[in-house]
Amino acid sequence: MTDFVLSCCSTADLSKEHFEKRGIDYICFHYSLDDEEYTDDLGQTMTFEEFYARLKNGAEPKTSQVNISEYLNYFTGFLKEGRDVLHISLSSGISGSFNSAKNAAAIAMEQYPERKVYVVDSLAASSGFGLFMDRLADLKDSGMGIEELFRWAEDNKLRLHHWFFSTDLSFYVKGGRISKAAGLFGGIFNICPLLNMDADGKLIPRNKIRGKAKVIKEIVSRMEAFADNGTSYSGKCYISQSDCYEDARAVADLVEAKFPKLSGRVVINSIGTTIGSHTGPGTVALFFWGAKRED
Repeated sequence: MTDFVLSCCSTADLSKEHFEKRGIDYICFHYSLDDEEYTDDLGQTMTFEEFYARLKNGAEPKTSQVNISEYLNYFTGFLKEGRDVLHISLSSGISGSFNSAKNAAAIAMEQYPERKVYVVDSLAASSGFGLFMDRLADLKDSGMGIEELFRWAEDNKLRLHHWFFSTDLSFYVKGGRISKAAGLFGGIFNICPLLNMDADGKLIPRNKIRGKAKVIKEIVSRMEAFADNGTSYSGKCYISQSDCYEDARAVADLVEAKFPKLSGRVVINSIGTTIGSHTGPGTVALFFWGAKRED
């Protein structure tokens, strides 16, 4: 069986060490703070602590996706080595990177017609995207070939659930996901919106919940409702957070208490600089496998 590359974007929000341990290659997005350009390189150039501190101090973030030329150079590097590529992209519901990757893959295969580049729209983001990649790495390690793994990814990507809440609505207002009036109202009345990723890979507000303690209980109740086998869920569970580790830890503790058959402890990651530029600080996201996402 020909060796192949399992690849994704840095927006899967796993650590550099995690990617290396699992043999997952990645390509980095870009961002800027007050017009100074940086690479979203998993906190290597700028720590997540510094990044969120700068946001809190008023720095204006902007993000840019990987363009076709960057993807082409990235893919051809592997094809020159005689290796095919399975690349999983950030959700097309929040980024155009999937289309850029698809176009670059088509050009790369014209240049190397004996090789294949498969591109999958993950319909996922942050460590939900990361949890998806972890499962694909498990299947690759078990001996699954690239074509079968590509089909599995397409068939199962909507089984990965994403639930989010935020205690700071300012960046959701800036990004247009919440109106200014709703943001002001939410701040006054301590409203923490509960959101999830829909079947089109878009982030959708679902409920307005008053108070952090209530939203923490509610996000875990969504896992009870949608996870494979309910509280007998035996898969992995990931959480990502943007400079609010204690809130994430509170969710993780509740998950570990309610789901005794979890595969290992809940893994808590940082929301990276690309996704974090849009959420700002104060967001906690919960990820698990369950019933197919449908709207």
